[in-house]
Amino acid sequence: MITATPSIIGDLAVETDGLVKAFGATRAVDGVNLAIPRGSVYGVLGPNGAGKPATGL
Repeated sequence: MITATPSIIGDLAVETDGLVKAFGATRAVDGVNLAIPRGSVYGVLGPNGAGKPATGL
Protein backbone atom coordinates (compact mmCIF):
# COMPACT_ATOMS: atom_id res chain seq x y z
CA MET A 1 0.00 0.00 0.00
CA ILE A 2 1.19 3.53 -0.80
CA THR A 3 0.31 6.16 1.75
CA ALA A 4 0.85 9.88 2.12
CA THR A 5 0.07 12.18 5.00
CA PRO A 6 -1.22 15.49 3.64
CA SER A 7 -0.50 18.54 5.76
CA ILE A 8 -3.98 19.96 5.14
CA ILE A 9 -7.19 17.94 4.73
CA GLY A 10 -8.07 17.81 1.03
CA ASP A 11 -4.46 18.44 -0.03
CA LEU A 12 -4.45 15.36 -2.27
CA ALA A 13 -4.45 15.43 -6.08
CA VAL A 14 -5.49 11.75 -6.34
CA GLU A 15 -6.84 9.36 -3.75
CA THR A 16 -8.18 5.82 -4.20
CA ASP A 17 -9.20 3.24 -1.65
CA GLY A 18 -9.62 -0.30 -2.90
CA LEU A 19 -9.88 0.70 -6.59
CA VAL A 20 -11.17 -2.16 -8.79
CA LYS A 21 -11.52 -2.13 -12.58
CA ALA A 22 -12.93 -5.15 -14.38
CA PHE A 23 -13.48 -5.96 -18.03
CA GLY A 24 -16.11 -8.67 -17.96
CA ALA A 25 -14.83 -11.42 -15.66
CA THR A 26 -11.21 -10.17 -15.86
CA ARG A 27 -10.01 -7.84 -13.12
CA ALA A 28 -7.36 -5.52 -14.56
CA VAL A 29 -6.93 -3.66 -11.25
CA ASP A 30 -7.79 -5.12 -7.87
CA GLY A 31 -7.59 -3.23 -4.59
CA VAL A 32 -5.30 -0.29 -5.45
CA ASN A 33 -4.83 2.27 -2.66
CA LEU A 34 -3.18 5.59 -3.56
CA ALA A 35 -2.77 8.95 -1.85
CA ILE A 36 -0.83 11.40 -4.04
CA PRO A 37 -0.25 14.89 -2.62
CA ARG A 38 -0.83 17.98 -4.78
CA GLY A 39 2.32 19.26 -6.45
CA SER A 40 4.09 15.91 -6.41
CA VAL A 41 5.33 14.01 -9.45
CA TYR A 42 4.14 10.44 -9.68
CA GLY A 43 4.68 7.66 -12.21
CA VAL A 44 3.05 4.28 -12.73
CA LEU A 45 5.47 1.65 -14.01
CA GLY A 46 4.94 -1.94 -14.98
CA PRO A 47 5.00 -4.43 -17.83
CA ASN A 48 2.48 -4.49 -20.66
CA GLY A 49 -0.82 -5.93 -19.45
CA ALA A 50 -0.27 -4.86 -15.82
CA GLY A 51 -3.36 -2.56 -15.81
CA LYS A 52 -1.65 0.84 -15.76
CA PRO A 53 -4.21 2.64 -17.99
CA ALA A 54 -7.09 0.91 -16.18
CA THR A 55 -6.23 2.86 -13.01
CA GLY A 56 -7.06 6.10 -14.83
CA LEU A 57 -3.71 7.71 -13.96
